[in-house]
Amino acid sequence: MDSVRGGTGPLFCDPDPDLARQHFRTRSRALVDKVTTVREAVSRLVRDGDYLGSGGFGTNRIATAALHEILRQRRRNLGFAGHTATHDFQILAAGNLDGECLLARVDAAYIVGLEARGLSPHARRVMESGQVQVCEWTNYALACRLKAAAAGIPFFPARNMLGTDTLKHSAARVIDCPFTGKPVVALPALYPDVAVIHVHEADCFGNCRIHGISVADLELARAAKRVIITTERLIPVSQTRETPWATDIPAFCVDAVCEVPFGSFPGNMPGRYDSDEGHLRLWLEVEQDLGRFREFLDRFIYGTEGFSEYLALCGGAVRVAELQASEVPPGT
Repeated sequence: MDSVRGGTGPLFCDPDPDLARQHFRTRSRALVDKVTTVREAVSRLVRDGDYLGSGGFGTNRIATAALHEILRQRRRNLGFAGHTATHDFQILAAGNLDGECLLARVDAAYIVGLEARGLSPHARRVMESGQVQVCEWTNYALACRLKAAAAGIPFFPARNMLGTDTLKHSAARVIDCPFTGKPVVALPALYPDVAVIHVHEADCFGNCRIHGISVADLELARAAKRVIITTERLIPVSQTRETPWATDIPAFCVDAVCEVPFGSFPGNMPGRYDSDEGHLRLWLEVEQDLGRFREFLDRFIYGTEGFSEYLALCGGAVRVAELQASEVPPGT
């Protein structure tokens, strides 16, 4: 098929639902206790060469603790779905430093930028290095690709990207609608090997609750072959059974549950705490100089045992209380 009828970008994941089903058939549906540490979950479920999906949107409800651990354990040659990835992409890009290669393949919709905060100097450096293979999409296109995978179909038809250069640099195909004869874009299903998603509440089995916008995380949890959940707090199973309609991600999608209070920091958590704009600015500042950036990473990530130490270095309980008050003012 020529470029007029489709893009020329690389397709990083096989969209065949029957191949994905071979894996999903082997997945246990048993209601077992999945609570573990972030370190153990990443060690067991994130492998070199995997394709990774990251939950949240912008700095909203990102799985920072899990992403730090992927960086800390020095995973290599990962693929990544850049679906409005801001600070999460910035964290992963830090793994491409001094000849090391955490990111190798990126489906890019929104990366490098931290929205109104500016561009990440190091993420830009990585993407301009030629070290990373790139395929272009829009945010909606990546969401549709996850929706197709969650539904068990090989592609999702849409009119998104028609007439744009984004289509030319994507791996999508243009087909004729069998009903109208008009062109539609076939967006291939996206089945990540592993996903990291931060939620408000989860029980020990992995039944999860998200307060506020879920973005594409419900589809991501159903599309990914392995799912690591980090949660603000664990809730008893009796609570999820009393109000089953509040469950957004069901237990059978989840492989590990890790309780990580403030686990989206320095991102925000709707209804819990605001983003730490000062710390996000610090990331952007130190990235301008590779020497300062190395020192920063050694201090805040590689030199820490885990996320609780990182939080302590960033101001600990005092700073967290300020961010909670900013998100939910006293008396409201």
